[in-house]
Amino acid sequence: RTLSGYKPTGDVKDSYKILELEEGCSLDEVRDSYRTLAKKYHPDSSSGAADPAAFIRVEEAYRVVLSDVAAKQKPGESGEEEEDQFKVKSLQHRHYLSFEGVGIGTPSQREKQYRQFRVDRATEQVLEYRQHRLESSSAGTDLMRAKDVRESKKVKITQAVERLVEDLIQESMAKGDFDNLRGKGKPLQKFSDCPHIDPMTHNLNRILIDNGYQPEWILLQKEIRETIERLRKSVVASRRKLREPMTPLEQKQWSRICEQFMEDIRKLNKRVDNFNLVVPILSRQMVHFSPEKEIVRAQKTYEALMEKASHPDAKESQGEGGKRFGWKSYLFKWLNL
Repeated sequence: RTLSGYKPTGDVKDSYKILELEEGCSLDEVRDSYRTLAKKYHPDSSSGAADPAAFIRVEEAYRVVLSDVAAKQKPGESGEEEEDQFKVKSLQHRHYLSFEGVGIGTPSQREKQYRQFRVDRATEQVLEYRQHRLESSSAGTDLMRAKDVRESKKVKITQAVERLVEDLIQESMAKGDFDNLRGKGKPLQKFSDCPHIDPMTHNLNRILIDNGYQPEWILLQKEIRETIERLRKSVVASRRKLREPMTPLEQKQWSRICEQFMEDIRKLNKRVDNFNLVVPILSRQMVHFSPEKEIVRAQKTYEALMEKASHPDAKESQGEGGKRFGWKSYLFKWLNL
């Protein structure tokens, strides 16, 4: 495609902006700007901002600006003369951008020099990689050696403590400190409650539990049950402190108690989630406590307590009558027999 037959697709002002130039610049400034932007956006360059679309826009803008500058400087010349003039002075960007800018001479000579350059660079990278591998392996060996030393020290300390404990036990046995123990000289008691459980395993579990060891999920389950019972009793006790019917002030106080109770239930549900994550048996997982249902349950418990407190005599008389009726019915049954 010749310069005289080229039809620019963009506006002249936009082309000047793309080349980062102002109107009235010289041809040298146009070439310098184009050379800089071509090195920056050319897809064959090693620049991080390489962009084929941007390079095409720069090339089109360069042709437009070049034509505009040529028309302003020499308006009387024909298109062929302008083309011959700019063909000599136009920038051959591939000469600067190919082969990473390595080598001098003809393109074939530069290609050979670039191949040798790549071989040398690959050799240096391999040597650096091997050096890093050796350094990391030596550092890892030092770390392993230090770790082995620490582990050996721990083992020695553990063995020393075990020997000390064994010596203390033997010394206490020689003094007779264990003679007053219950069940001395007798074998461990076998559990006969369930014949399907290994007695040794059962005994070991009992020894662990007696010495304060329990699995985490059992402790969590116990804590959850104790917490919900405590919360239920506390909300019922708080309700009993208020009168019936409640005054507006007492109703506000009861609303605050219910809000705090519901917040405590939400916190307890988070513990339930933690319990479900660690429990080993799927059937032992727990469901969340509903704050609304717990409030209704506390209200029903309060009503039952109030009803029981208001009619104690009637229930006692009903109980005595039931006992008398039960004695008479028993007598009638005996007579029938």
